[in-house]
Amino acid sequence: MEQPRYRGRFAPSPTGPLHFGSLVTALASWLEARAARGKWLVRIEDLDPLREPPEATGQILRSLDCHGLLPDEPVRFQSKRHDAYQVAIERLLSQANAYRCRCSRKQLQQHGGHHPAHCRAGQPAPGDTPYAIRFALNDETSQWQDLLLGPQQQQVHAELDDPVLVRKEGFYAYQLAVVVDDIDQGITDVVRGSDLLDMTAQQQQIFQALGAKPPHWLHIPVIVNDQGQKLSKQTHAPALDDTWPAANLVRALDALGQRPPATLERATVEEVLTWGRNHWQRRAIALTSRQAHDITPNTHLSADR
Repeated sequence: MEQPRYRGRFAPSPTGPLHFGSLVTALASWLEARAARGKWLVRIEDLDPLREPPEATGQILRSLDCHGLLPDEPVRFQSKRHDAYQVAIERLLSQANAYRCRCSRKQLQQHGGHHPAHCRAGQPAPGDTPYAIRFALNDETSQWQDLLLGPQQQQVHAELDDPVLVRKEGFYAYQLAVVVDDIDQGITDVVRGSDLLDMTAQQQQIFQALGAKPPHWLHIPVIVNDQGQKLSKQTHAPALDDTWPAANLVRALDALGQRPPATLERATVEEVLTWGRNHWQRRAIALTSRQAHDITPNTHLSADR
């Protein structure tokens, strides 16, 4: 059987502007797609309006554009995909691969992760009681080959690890939407930060329950700040300075272990991306987290950066 053509994606949540750690992930996924002569897509995971500043999506897309990271297909917005997620929920419920859960987080903690309301047994949730919908995991020793980290193994515990698919507030959760959209968009390969590695075994079971083959996984080291914390909005990671995109890209290549030459600092965005595409070496990526360092722009850098 012919292998499907490579299709990768970058899928940020619009909780704030892109920071350097996001750029490293975006660039790695873009370079992997280009090395495979495949497609690279952008998906905005705007599932939680309570945490999403209205300007964040525009900031993210402008940053990607400034850095020359342009998707090969129209940008997808998960906020417009509720009907597809509901179809998936109904399918999983009908297959007994999902269940309604009215237990609070505190109750689950008090019972060691077990459901005091016996939710997995199908106990009906009262009509006036908010409930989440969870995926019913199977006990499993999950094994797969990560394209950077090598052989992986995770133990999955039914009930104790069951992820939320729909939150009590009615919002569709990441674990559902990411799988539904990866299937729908024909994603064959996922490049993402190693902080998401622990979710992989759970997601593979959701793929299988929806009748799909999981993608290939490539988990890259996360970028951390001076305190060893992952760069994120929660750790006050500064936004990318879009006035210096080529300098940002050179620094991202360096963080990915690609050793760009010093002369590249005087190049344009297009030239930096061309060098990255021609010299991309996945095996050069370090297996440990990399620390971010501030950029001090040079006055001789060209204005089209």
